[in-house]
Amino acid sequence: MTTSKRAADLLAERLYEAGCRHAFGMPGGEVLTLIDALEKAGIAFVLCKHENAGGFMAEGVHHVNGAPAILVATVGPGAMNGVNVVANAHQDRVPMIVLTGCVDPDEALTYTHQVLDHRRVFDEITKATFTLTVEGADIVADKAVSIATEGRRGPVHIDVPISVADTVASPKLRRRAPAGLIAPSGGDLALAQTWLDSAERPVIIAGLDVLYDDSHAELVQFAETLGAPVITTYKAKGVIPETHPLALGGAGLSPLADKHLLPLVRAADLVICVGYDPIEMRPGWREVWDPDQVRVIDISATPNHHYMHQAGLSFVCDTGAALRALTEGAVTRESWPEGEVAATKDALADAFPLDDAWGPAGVIAECRAVLPDDAIATVDSGAHRILLSQMWTCHAPRTLLQSSALCTMGCAVPMAMGAKYAAPERCVVSFSGDAGALMVAGEWATAKEHGLNTIFVVFVDRSLALIELKQRQRQMGNTGVDFDAHDFAAIGRAFGGEGHTVTSRTELRDALTAAMRAETFTVIAAVIDRKAYDGRI
Repeated sequence: MTTSKRAADLLAERLYEAGCRHAFGMPGGEVLTLIDALEKAGIAFVLCKHENAGGFMAEGVHHVNGAPAILVATVGPGAMNGVNVVANAHQDRVPMIVLTGCVDPDEALTYTHQVLDHRRVFDEITKATFTLTVEGADIVADKAVSIATEGRRGPVHIDVPISVADTVASPKLRRRAPAGLIAPSGGDLALAQTWLDSAERPVIIAGLDVLYDDSHAELVQFAETLGAPVITTYKAKGVIPETHPLALGGAGLSPLADKHLLPLVRAADLVICVGYDPIEMRPGWREVWDPDQVRVIDISATPNHHYMHQAGLSFVCDTGAALRALTEGAVTRESWPEGEVAATKDALADAFPLDDAWGPAGVIAECRAVLPDDAIATVDSGAHRILLSQMWTCHAPRTLLQSSALCTMGCAVPMAMGAKYAAPERCVVSFSGDAGALMVAGEWATAKEHGLNTIFVVFVDRSLALIELKQRQRQMGNTGVDFDAHDFAAIGRAFGGEGHTVTSRTELRDALTAAMRAETFTVIAAVIDRKAYDGRI
């Protein structure tokens, strides 16, 4: 006997088929059927305190299990609360399915309360936007998953009318076959291999596509064969273990790091961009090389429409397939005969030392020393993110999560919670500035309600440190960047967690040790001096 299914059920079942097991958001009358369908399909709905935080929790889950993130928001204000995180997913290349409830079209002709055109709002910040229909529910669901997860990933929005969600629908069972992997071939491949064979000073810049193509092993083999150092974007940290002698860490935000990395890039006779999306980078990385003067190979998921750089050879293809084709038949060799790579790695280590007695660098160094190598860390936007992204050693991909394209505040706490939902056995830690933590402190209640023993480290300096630094650099007055001190440890305890205020590496080590044993979440407030980032980033 065939059980009748609602349109919402067909949508939910396709999301389950795609590997989704959690959805995040806040309910409203317009999405009750949708939430019911998700639960029946095996996708747990998690109530958050704000839709924006819910979207970041969903992203945290995605980075652990690889399935599309799911954000659920009700009509009007609920949907609008999610705009920031959807824009982040668009710029940070996160496959996210954004489900919003909406008033039925006929009803909206004469009823205007909370009614606005969701699709027009989300059109600019998604890869595609759809309205679910009864006859096309199965097709819309498959299109959404395919578009979100293919090519350069991103969010897809589905507006779900109340009556459509409830209406019995018939599955169309139309699944588009996934595209096969494309690799370089023919004359361009032969030319690229000639360039590789003759290169004496090659350098690799790797980005987010390597994560999504799961080509980490191919990247390491390619780098070792070529003897080429690897610079990554922040989001791609760990695609080569950062303890590897060819790994030069992340780049894109720190002028101090660029001081050492950019001269090496400019000295290269071959630049290979592997899945490099310069949306993560700052103007200092614009047109770093002249393709008329240096050979450049660009391997990416989409054609170059950004114009941040140009290349002599461009391959729009899977990064793993490309690296295998380029490595085939190659002989392992040495490069950079003057020892420039090791010298650059040493210079970066000297620029970001681990032995600070205290301050933001001391906090980061102590956390990295105490927490497991496979810990998942998240970091919010601000001066601490720039410093941590240079100092935090990643032994594997997806172990440092952040908003590195949109660079929005308030992401670290919920993203860490999402990672913990998906990997409860892993140690998960978030790093926030005090202003960013205040934006999302209410989600600590969510962490308590769901038994998450996530560790939340807060840098407490009572200032928007990065903006205050920029004010001083421009010789402007101190305006709108400082605020009062708050007892974050007490706030954590008030929401049912553990709380510690620390002012030394010894106190921090003790707090971290206790936090890893705790059954609930822990807030660690690390009090640092104002202006502590001067000269450090």
